[in-house]
Amino acid sequence: MKRLALGLFAMILLFAAGTYSVANRSGTAAPAPERDVQVTTESRNPWTNLRLNNDPDEFQFAIISDRTGGHRANIFAQAVERLNLMQPEFVLSVGDLIEGGRKPAEQIKAEWDDLNAMIGKLQMKFFYAPGNHDVGIQDTAKYWDDSLGRRYYHFVYHNVLFLILNTEDPPNTGGFKLGDEQLAWAEKVLAQNKGVRWTIVSMHKPIWTRPDLEKTGLPRLEKALADRPYTVFAGHVHRFQKFVRNGRDYYQLATTGGGSKMRGVEEGEFDHFVWVTMKKEGPVLANILLDAVLPENLVPPTTNEKGTSYARIPKRQPFEGKVFLDGAPIPGAVVEFHPAGEGQNRGARADGVVQPDGSFRLSTVTANDGVAVGEYTVTATLRRPLFTPEGKPGKNSLPEQYARPTTSPLRATIVEGKNEMVLELRR
Repeated sequence: MKRLALGLFAMILLFAAGTYSVANRSGTAAPAPERDVQVTTESRNPWTNLRLNNDPDEFQFAIISDRTGGHRANIFAQAVERLNLMQPEFVLSVGDLIEGGRKPAEQIKAEWDDLNAMIGKLQMKFFYAPGNHDVGIQDTAKYWDDSLGRRYYHFVYHNVLFLILNTEDPPNTGGFKLGDEQLAWAEKVLAQNKGVRWTIVSMHKPIWTRPDLEKTGLPRLEKALADRPYTVFAGHVHRFQKFVRNGRDYYQLATTGGGSKMRGVEEGEFDHFVWVTMKKEGPVLANILLDAVLPENLVPPTTNEKGTSYARIPKRQPFEGKVFLDGAPIPGAVVEFHPAGEGQNRGARADGVVQPDGSFRLSTVTANDGVAVGEYTVTATLRRPLFTPEGKPGKNSLPEQYARPTTSPLRATIVEGKNEMVLELRR
């Protein structure tokens, strides 16, 4: 019995030492911030400090972007699997989750069923946001209203306010608007949550880039947001870009499986989700490219998500071109081929970015896939930056006559087989 008592006493001492004591050789207890790490400290130690990056008020969430405009097979579904590997506390959307369009109700329901089956595999909460493909016309909006209800809403987590807005308001008007009723609601929510430490705004369309900004309702929203720190996220364009308005960060995300030429980080065209760590001083962002997230066996996840057929897009022909201004290459310029007339290539607009040697390759659906047979008007612009931090188009340094199809003298005829062309611009 005595041995048992001594053994129990020794175990209690060991437990107490392991739980409460982090001492150096002098016997001095470690400072309070180091109590989470059980380690013996000495006068010299092979670490920087023992203050762990684990503030209970900090949290991580992820934001996914568009999955429409010709979604590609097995991208969004694999994003779900990769989010489960990353384990954010929740996932936020910026809208455009189904292709939608004018289709029978049963087809719209099937698209939502497929989407929800993928979302259902997430191991964390998912917050929907409406995009133009989701609610832009009545055919698709009815499902949203019947199944998801509100088109705008808010929630608060760890004293951070999340505003999920609808840029298709009023409905059936072409979008890029926040209606008066929604704005009044947002003003009320913001007034009721004055004490939050940060506000995150999710909306589908980057309405701050519109030339008719006053008509979008954004100035009224920004007036209500003005006295607080906030960050805005949107999608729609399928190209990543950061803007700064009123000293606040506005982000336009790329895609999570949506239609994209996928020309890489330089063009802002990639599949990703945004990883947000909410710190005391504000959000810290990381763009996580989907291909960079692999499980421990390094084998990409296997999924069966179907993609959109591009059968309606005319067959593309190989194209290689060069463009010069007064004989000199214009790297960074964007060359666009606009279908002329009613030919078979109608709607198949292609573009390319000029390289340092003046060369460019055209992309219609995917990177460098060429351009359809037909007649084209060609435009060329060189905007640096492409957009200003406030969201306005950057200044074009090329002659303005080349900037619009209605004024450009440049023409091109694309035939079957390989096409080559040199464009000469003059001041």
